[in-house]
Formats: sequence, structure tokens, C-alpha cells
Amino acid sequence: MSLTGPAAVIILAAGEGTRMKNRTPKVLNEVCGRTMLGHVVAASRELSPERLIVVTGHGRDLVTAHLTEHAPEAEIVVQDRRGGTGHAVRTVIEAVGLIHGTVVVTYADTPLLRGETLGELVAEHHSREAAVTVLTARLDDPTGYGRIIRDAAGEFTGIVEQSDASPEQQAITEINSGMYAFDGDLLADTVKRVPTDNAKGEEYLTDVVSILRGDGYQVATASCEDPEEVLGVNDQAQLAWARRVLNERLLGNWMKSGVTIVDPASTWIDVGVTLQPGAKISPGTQLEGATTIAAGAHIGPGCLLRDTVVEDGATVVNSVCESAVIAPGVTVGPFAHLSGGRSQ
Repeated sequence: MSLTGPAAVIILAAGEGTRMKNRTPKVLNEVCGRTMLGHVVAASRELSPERLIVVTGHGRDLVTAHLTEHAPEAEIVVQDRRGGTGHAVRTVIEAVGLIHGTVVVTYADTPLLRGETLGELVAEHHSREAAVTVLTARLDDPTGYGRIIRDAAGEFTGIVEQSDASPEQQAITEINSGMYAFDGDLLADTVKRVPTDNAKGEEYLTDVVSILRGDGYQVATASCEDPEEVLGVNDQAQLAWARRVLNERLLGNWMKSGVTIVDPASTWIDVGVTLQPGAKISPGTQLEGATTIAAGAHIGPGCLLRDTVVEDGATVVNSVCESAVIAPGVTVGPFAHLSGGRSQ
């Protein structure tokens, strides 16, 4: 499909992420060689937005430095207190001014999110001429998520949070992802009216949806067919899960292109790696950074290659290669360690 560029994508990246239990700001934890924030930036770029805005909070200096290096076009807005998702968006509007057109709001801790999915959200928003379009998904276990309520005709009527849902509503498997496409002008007006009469005293974007519908505006929904895309990563176990899912996705794409991967379960690959059709990867191999493997090359078993170029017909066995260039037809290993330079 052809993706229509929205006026802005706002990425919420201010969370502290205490459950990660490490010193790295939550959104800078890596999944397959790229930070979680970096994955969401990459997905957002596929929309070609006029503006890319990132809301930072915890670890703002490190997050800002990361964006300066990897996404210099991003506008950075600081949320100086934890006031909820509605407060984060209100902070953006107060900082950058009114944004005319479609505004997409998404999260920096969803590294499996695809740009195509955001594009489908925007396309549905435009086709329905909606004030807001909610990205939904269906989960086998929807516990903890707001449920999408529909009328007998299947039209959206509201979002009920887990704590407020009746037993019948808790049985609903369609959930609110928390990602939206808004009419920018209506968003700016409505976000100022969000109440704080909840347990945390915070402002939530869910209430913006309710207010717009109450005012008689069109609220639409778009369905994310792969629910894994919208699941947030909050701890180390979920981070490992996201790595596994994305690794399988990457390996599947490379195998479809003609790369032989003998044992996907023991092969790990970063998003920056390039493999040419006809390359062969044997078990127990890790390919990291900007590694490039040419056609006819055979890597593994038991290899770690980082930022390494392997040229046509070369073989690497049980070795570690870092920032190296391995010439055509050369055999490296077993038990070699190359660091820089060219292997002849």
C-alpha cells in the first residue's frame, strides 16, 4: 500500500522502566542491534511524516544524545513529570504549537511495530474522515488492556479499562493498543479538557477518545493483524521475547530471499546485517552490526561476526571476526580471532 505522510508522529519515550532493572534508559535497551526507540523511529520514518517528535523524560540526556546521532531530524520535547499519556501529548502541543493535519501517537517500547501497520492506521483514519482512529488488536489473553466496546452493528462505542470492565466485558479479546491517529486541531483542543479524576491523578489519551465521541465526532478503528507488534516491553524477560520474535522475523525474510540458514533456532542476526542470496549460515552463529555476507560464503558453525565483510566464496568456521574484511575464497578458522584488516 502507499503510505500517506501524516503531519506528525509523536513517539512517547519518557517512561522510567524500573522493571528493566538496569542503568540503561528503558527505550535504549537493544533488540537485534537497534534500540527499542530506534525501531519505532524506523517504523515512523516509513510514513514520511512532516515532523517526528519524541517525548523524553527519564534518562533524557542519554536519549537526546542517541537521537542526535541516529535521528537528527527528531524534535525533542521533555515531559518534566509523569503526568500520563494525555499530559505527554499536551506537553508536545504547548512546546511546538498547533499541528494541522493527522497526528499519530505511538510508543518507544514497542520494537516489533511495523511501519506498514502505522500506514494502515493512517489510511483508515483518512478514509473514514475520523476525528480519531484507534489501533486495536486481538489477544488470547487481554488481561491488563482496555477493551474495545462495539454496538450490535460492530461500530465503536467506547474503551473500558480492565479495572472498570464487567465480567462480560473482560471476556472481550479486542484491546486498545494505545496508538492513535488524531485530527491535529481537534486533538489540541480536546487534550486540554482531559480530566485527572483517576487513581493516579494523570491525564490519559483514552479520555480524549471519549470526549471526541461525546462531542459527536467520528471515532474509527484500525485492526493490527499481528498483535505482537503492539505489545510493550517492560522487563528483561519481555526484552528477550522481543529479540526472539524479531530475530525469527529477520531470519524468515532472509531465507525467503535465498539465504540458507541451517538452524534458525541457534542463529542470531542484527537488523543492520546484509546477506546475499546463496550465502549459507550454519548453527551457532551470531551476525552483528553492519556485517555483510556475500553469495557463496559459508559462515559457521560457531561464529561471531561483528561489522565484518565476507566476500564471495569465503568460509569462516568457529571464529570471531570484528571489523574485518575476508577476501574471496579465503578460509578462516577454526579458532581464529580477526580484529580489523583484510584476510587474504
